[in-house]
Amino acid sequence: MRPLLRTKLHPAVVPSISRTGFACSGARALHTTTPPTAFFPRSRPRQARIYPGAPNQHHHIPPHPRTMASSSTTGPVLKKPVTLACIQLASGSDKAANLRHARDKVLEASRTHGAGIVVLPECFNSPYGCDYFPSYAETLLPSPPTREQSPSFHALSEMAREAGVYLVGGSIPEIVESRDEGKTYYNTSLTFSPSGELLAAHRKVHLFDIDIPGKITFRESDVLSPGNKVTVIDLPEYGRIAVAICYDIRFPELATIAARGRRPQQRKDGEQEEEQEPGCFALIYPGAFNLTTGPLHWKLLGQARAVDNQVYVALCSPARDLQATYHAWGHSLVVDPMAQVLVELEEGEDIAVAHLDGGKIAETRKGIPLGGQRRFDVYPDVAAGKVRWEE
Repeated sequence: MRPLLRTKLHPAVVPSISRTGFACSGARALHTTTPPTAFFPRSRPRQARIYPGAPNQHHHIPPHPRTMASSSTTGPVLKKPVTLACIQLASGSDKAANLRHARDKVLEASRTHGAGIVVLPECFNSPYGCDYFPSYAETLLPSPPTREQSPSFHALSEMAREAGVYLVGGSIPEIVESRDEGKTYYNTSLTFSPSGELLAAHRKVHLFDIDIPGKITFRESDVLSPGNKVTVIDLPEYGRIAVAICYDIRFPELATIAARGRRPQQRKDGEQEEEQEPGCFALIYPGAFNLTTGPLHWKLLGQARAVDNQVYVALCSPARDLQATYHAWGHSLVVDPMAQVLVELEEGEDIAVAHLDGGKIAETRKGIPLGGQRRFDVYPDVAAGKVRWEE
């Protein structure tokens, strides 16, 4: 056996010789002149170990058949550019005055800013709070209700028609009366076409029940009942949007299902019942976060839903009124598919305007191709399960 070669080391360093031929001690390392073969017998090079399921240059795993893109359609998710406006409205206790003020702002968004889609905030026609829901509630469905049943329904329809825009009418308290169940209340958003036609109604699915000691306690479920469906709306010349309300944004499953589109269902004979529908180009949330959770989570959640699904996200808040019983955070904003905030307001009344372009969605999904990289052999596809699209 060959004698070991010795190397002089600095007296302040007590080395331990590594297999690579380096002497290491703490954060210091001295290179030795001793070749690695002096310490270890020669042997054949070890073959790289290949683990099943771990792709590398020698071992390629083809995409799992259940892995699918965010949308199975080949066309753009957003067919042509559109300007979206979120109206951060200041509302008070006078419903009629709130409706007139909303009309003025919707017309301003359309005529001054060129918006094709306009969004109003949660509870835009009334104060926000459990004490107010019953007294401001209106009968909304079946459509159309009478003017006496719902002045807000007819005001929104007329705003959309006069402005020539798609109008996401924030939300308003809804009442449903029946002999069996009595009075049931919902927090409901109505979306109208430029002709004033009701396109969809979304009842808030996740009720705002929180208790942060020393900060805020709120229980919508003391008065309201939850809705029971995902709401996706077709805007023929643009594509699809999804509408949800405030606390709904904390539940990524709802956004993911809407963004990927309705999956075809299998019949018992193995045939598909319907074709794949494209996903949404925007997730729209009228909401009224508060001064506790607003600064912590409002923007964060908007960016999270955008980057998760590679779509635009719009959050529309009421303006802050410190004289009201509930203090809204404000800060209405629009986020692009790369989670960049395109526009964000302060707390006062204003209009957030953003230009939405389908090219940005396509560019984002091409650069970060999440749609083709999902591993539905490892975890389930929430969009492929049993989803409720109707109440």
